[in-house]
Amino acid sequence: MPNRLAHETSPYLLQHADNPVDWWPWSEEAFEEARRSGRPVLLSVGYSSCHWCHVMAHESFEDEATADFLNTHFVSVKVDREERPDVDAVYMEAVQAATGQGGWPMTVFLTPDAEPFYFGTYFPPAPRHGMPSFRQVLEGVRGAWTDRRDEVAEVAGKIVQDLAGREISYGGTEAPGEQELAQALLGLTREYDPQRGGFGGAPKFPPSMVIEFLLRHHARTGAEGALQMARDTCERMARGGIYDQLGGGFARYSVDRDWVIPHFEKMLYDNALLCRVYAHLWRATGSDLARRVALETADFMVRELRTEQGGFASALDADSDDGTGRHVEGAYYVWTPEQLREALGDDDAELAARYFGVTEEGTFEEGASVLQLPQRDEVFDAERVASVRGRLLEARAGRPAPGRDDKVVAAWNGLAIAALAETGAYFDRPDLVDAALCAADLLVRVHLDEQARLTRTSKDGRAGGNAGVLEDYGDVAEGFLALASVTGEGVWLDFAGFLLDHVLARFVDEESGALFDTAADAERLIRRPQDPTDNAVPSGWSAAAGALLGYAAHTGSEPHRRAAERALGVVKALGPRVPRFIGWGLAVAEALLDGPREIAVVGPALSDEATRALHRTALLGTTPGAVVAAGAAESDEFPLLAGRPLQQGAPAAYVCRNFTCDAPTTDPERLRETLSS
Repeated sequence: MPNRLAHETSPYLLQHADNPVDWWPWSEEAFEEARRSGRPVLLSVGYSSCHWCHVMAHESFEDEATADFLNTHFVSVKVDREERPDVDAVYMEAVQAATGQGGWPMTVFLTPDAEPFYFGTYFPPAPRHGMPSFRQVLEGVRGAWTDRRDEVAEVAGKIVQDLAGREISYGGTEAPGEQELAQALLGLTREYDPQRGGFGGAPKFPPSMVIEFLLRHHARTGAEGALQMARDTCERMARGGIYDQLGGGFARYSVDRDWVIPHFEKMLYDNALLCRVYAHLWRATGSDLARRVALETADFMVRELRTEQGGFASALDADSDDGTGRHVEGAYYVWTPEQLREALGDDDAELAARYFGVTEEGTFEEGASVLQLPQRDEVFDAERVASVRGRLLEARAGRPAPGRDDKVVAAWNGLAIAALAETGAYFDRPDLVDAALCAADLLVRVHLDEQARLTRTSKDGRAGGNAGVLEDYGDVAEGFLALASVTGEGVWLDFAGFLLDHVLARFVDEESGALFDTAADAERLIRRPQDPTDNAVPSGWSAAAGALLGYAAHTGSEPHRRAAERALGVVKALGPRVPRFIGWGLAVAEALLDGPREIAVVGPALSDEATRALHRTALLGTTPGAVVAAGAAESDEFPLLAGRPLQQGAPAAYVCRNFTCDAPTTDPERLRETLSS
């Protein structure tokens, strides 16, 4: 008999709808039931493509005896962290403060007033490696709740009080300047891994937002060291096992320092951010590798993550059936020499093994290898390699595919819209721009209400019940601004403005200029979450700052620019100290220092050859955060087009920054020189 999760839209929650555990979704009704029955709350937080979430579900939540114990002594609440990042953030902060570490699945025990008093992550079904079993934990918590209720309440109250006292040091409302950005670059240089690319040790995560900062810093200052770190890191990742050498797209992270063994789940946000990074690297250097990876990653997103409604699904699982009925991490992606021979025959299998670094011992588990592109002196025949790759891809398509989380997350679709719009424009791929437009249209139709308030998620074209958080407003606005620059359709600038008006009205602390992750009128949790640091995605704080700055450059709006500058105060405080964790904030600060530049291209139509040449040159400019408006002279499509006539009847480009404009030009080469100065 399905439990209460059967009517949810989250694929993760639906995966637990047939558990014998009497799950509740996060709701006031669940806590009312806890108060009525006098039971504590078990809060279990995870997400669809989380390997250990599936393991714990199979071991414990599908077990009848464990479920009976939970149903008798607890009110069990299941949360999809991707659907409710605010709930996840608040309790993860408590877990990390109490234990010094965190992760998913996250297991937290709460009072009926939602105050946490005991924490953990994964618990095994039997004691192992010094960890108690899940049943032991449940019995211990039940005993404490029954016999020492006053002590539990005291602990919970102290934890909530401690969380309330953990204030962020904002660093004032002054944006960072040359000195702070130079210090941030120096800090990154110290943490850089010159042998392998990337920063720090294992596990290694793709530093997409830091690379955006490095590319922008190089564009503004000419610092070759910044470009070298960006270029080398991108090459090492693209040659490693973290990149899918057959189908394109990146795995979540590398288990080792050398980018060889990935954690195989593929997330929309990683691929959107990295697609844009590689497109920008190509824009800066002309690298063939960067071009290939940007296009392959874009094609992966459209081919494997696009939903029937035109949005983009959240993720592909790490696990899949290995052909024997077992769900094994990486089974879809890894190869043994014998599997190569079966797919290719002996001669081509030998070539494939050398080309992709497949060994008899294996680079992964049980003699299997993750495909890589090792650096070799050997020259390979390009046509033969293409044939081998195509046949391996066809053979892989016959394997059981990883599961897909079809939930559409507004913020991550905003990132995908920006990446696909720009990649399509750079490489003359109108199909990619169309894919971006379709996703944007879905967000407007399904995720936006009449007041332009965002819903966080949808599935199968049906909006979920959770309000958008700051990252949704910032990333969707960023996507719409990129789409406006690429398509010349001012309606996307208008939609970005609607979203950013909500940011100003509902997410900004008027006194300090700080930003909150949830709106002022959102559901009240034990703490209003607020985190300016970039992790897997740009923080809502830095995403909103970037979109506010871009919108202000388009429109001349002083309130939006002032809000962006004040928000960047936290980057001044954190950038020199922890640059790896505020990369997008640093990238936005680079745009502020450069202006950002405002480029208006006027012509009879974007289909006109001369207009198109100027427009493309404007889009390919590397100046940090530049905004582009293109359309007919004197059009009211974009504010930047007002008062910008043709020059002697010919299409023209106007470039301004900091209230100063260059002379208009009709020559794409002259425009290119202006944008590189």
